[in-house]
Parts: sequence; structure tokens; C-alpha cells
Amino acid sequence: MNSAAKSYDGKNKYIRITDIDASSASYSNNYIVSPDGKLQNNYLVNKNDILLARTGASTGKSYLYESNDGRLYFAGFLIRINIPKENPYFIFTQFHTSNYKKWVSIMSARSGQPGINSQEYSSYLIYVTGKQEQDKISSLLSLLDERIAAQNKIIEDLKKLKSAIYQFVFDNEIGPFLPLESIANIVKGQQVNGECLSESGDYYVMNGGIEPSGYYSYCNTEANTISISEGGNSCGYVQYNDVLFWSGGHCYTLQNLSTQIEEKYLFHYLKHKESTIMKLRIGTGLPNIQKKDLAKFNVLIPSTERQIALYKVFNSVDAKLSIENKLQKSFESQKSYLLQQMFI
Repeated sequence: MNSAAKSYDGKNKYIRITDIDASSASYSNNYIVSPDGKLQNNYLVNKNDILLARTGASTGKSYLYESNDGRLYFAGFLIRINIPKENPYFIFTQFHTSNYKKWVSIMSARSGQPGINSQEYSSYLIYVTGKQEQDKISSLLSLLDERIAAQNKIIEDLKKLKSAIYQFVFDNEIGPFLPLESIANIVKGQQVNGECLSESGDYYVMNGGIEPSGYYSYCNTEANTISISEGGNSCGYVQYNDVLFWSGGHCYTLQNLSTQIEEKYLFHYLKHKESTIMKLRIGTGLPNIQKKDLAKFNVLIPSTERQIALYKVFNSVDAKLSIENKLQKSFESQKSYLLQQMFI
């Protein structure tokens, strides 16, 4: 459907590319909407239907209809395929292999917006075997999917717990507030020519994003340093760097901290206030945070003993999150390996 979205009417749901979760390939019910205008049943998603994104950066994204997702109408940038005879889950898993991703990257290449039309999708080769074997393979992979989904839930619950602890602690903590410039030197990094960066190396480069911009053969910042993204869509993002790294031109680092503040406490406080820091952004195109505005940002300073006690609690939750994230990656690697071995 090419209809606009409206508030959820309690019955009819609208699934768009953005409503398909990128990691789980499931329907995301975080922001349920309904299609506006006259509803036509030929746009209803039914049993054994798979939806494929046909345009934009998400071209190739897939979704297999689940009955518990309810009454779904699919939007215009999605293509529906129906699997009448084969096991639909068996077919669906083949849209998550490395072969499929490579095919999408080649087939979707356009001079403008990436895209794959229905005729091009129909040319993609699908592996099939006997129905009984398809069912057995699907049963195995679906068990692994359920475990991955459960692991995602564990991680999300831990993140909510950490956020709740942050909120409770900092809303009830007593102590003076001091501007950031009075407890740390705010140092802007040095720009590196993109041609000098590599995909791997000794030192990562933090710039204007959440992920490293690449790797460099030199470092300009000590380990155990807090960085704050200065520009780009992620400006205001707070990170603790426990290794030597290169601070890029769109990155602030906090150095020479005062004896009044514990570094790890400061990191957790700023992380809790990340959304507030992001409100310091200026500019409509490529937003940035000016050093003078960041310098005036107030930080709660309880006693040193209290700071140490608090960051130990926060660090224990982070340690647990790290373990669960590694476990999640191991499950995803296991599934990827199985798919690769089955669909060579």
C-alpha cells in the first residue's frame, strides 16, 4: 500500500521497512501504526508470506509473517512472496546467508538509490530439498532463533536495569555541581586523512560516530580516557576508552582530571546524561557541540568514597552486559556457520 501511516486503530497494523527489526528480522511493535485510507485485503500479509525490502539502504531486509503479529498490511517499499509448498521458514533462512548479502550488494547497485525489483528478486536461486528434511532443518534453526531472541531479551532487560539504577542513584544523590571545565581539560582531537586509515591496526580512531572510523598506525590519547563525539549524527555520544587510541577531529577527550573526580564515576554520570549532552548540538546540517557549551555542563560531585562505591556498582552491571553480549554473538556466529554449511 502507498497509504500514509496513522495512529494505531487497535486492529489493523501497518508494516513498513522501518518496522522490521534489523537484528531479529521480526516485526517490531515498539511504534505500532495503522494504514490510512481505504483498506484493501490484497495488501494483507498472510500465512507463508515473506516480505522483502526493495529500495534504500535496507534493500534485502526480510520478514516472515507470524500469526501472533496480527492483522498486517504491507507498505509500498516492500515486496511480498508467498511460499505455497515448501517450508516458508526454510526458505526464509536463506535470506540471511552471506551469499544472499553478496547478491543483494551487487544486484541493488544503482546510480542513485539502491534497489531490487520483483523481477530481479525472482531470479535469486533458492535451495530446496525434501519437505521432511526442510522441516527438520527449520526446527533446528528455529530453536537457535528462539535462544537468540531470549538472549536479546536478557540484554535489553539488563540495559533497562542499568538505566533504572542510574536514574535512582543520580536523582537521589547529594553533592555540589561543578562545570565540566573545572574538573577536566576538554581537548579536541586531530583530524586524520581518511586515506591513511585501514580496516584493522594497532589503534582505532574515534571521530564523529559510535563506531571507530578506522584504524591508524599512531595514537594521540592515553588509555582509560573518556571521549565525547563532537560532530555528526552521533555527536554527544559518550565512550570510555580503555586502550590507547587516536582522537579524531570530531572528538573531545577529557584529560588531566581534578582530584575531586573519579574517572569511571565521571564516565557513568556523563553516560546517564548523554541525552542532555546531545541537546547542546547546534546546526541543522551536520550538527556539532561547541567546546564552550560542553565546558559549562554541570556534573554532580559527591564524596570520593561515594563515587568509588557507585562506579563499582555500575561496572558490575557493565561486566554482566559484556558477558551476555559475547554469548549473543556466539549464538549468532553459530547460526551463521550452520547456514553457511547448509547453503554453500
